Amino acid sequence: MVETDQPAGGRFASAEHRFPVRVYFEDTDLSGVVYHANYLRWMERARSDMLRLAGIDQRDVFESGWGAYAVADLAIRYAAPARLDDVVVVASTVLKATTARVVIQQRVSRGAVLLTDAQVTAALVGPDGRPRRQPAAWLEIYERLIGGGDVT
Repeated sequence: MVETDQPAGGRFASAEHRFPVRVYFEDTDLSGVVYHANYLRWMERARSDMLRLAGIDQRDVFESGWGAYAVADLAIRYAAPARLDDVVVVASTVLKATTARVVIQQRVSRGAVLLTDAQVTAALVGPDGRPRRQPAAWLEIYERLIGGGDVT
């Protein structure tokens, strides 16, 4: 695979991760605006991309049988619609990390227009569904992000 065959991803701007998305026809509903659940899909992709770029290997932890993240809480507000062919950006910022949870603020914007604002709490859970401690290295990464440090 050549480098240009890599999927387009996000980037860090200091401690904020920015993930661009283009709105395709499949993202819209009959009224021509983005269907509400698609914002959640974009936020999930942005969180995964942010964690991967920061050095948090979710796949390794999952494949080792240690656990995986599960959304434990979600608060979302829809402020304005996105439409076909818009380019929007999902901006993600880590607000807090504890031994088993991470809280991430995510905003979807089109230029200066805020479309959606969410706060997502993800908990690391084991195969039995019970909370597990996050790896110490992950907590160190989160602390750098919370402190506004660059992780790249």
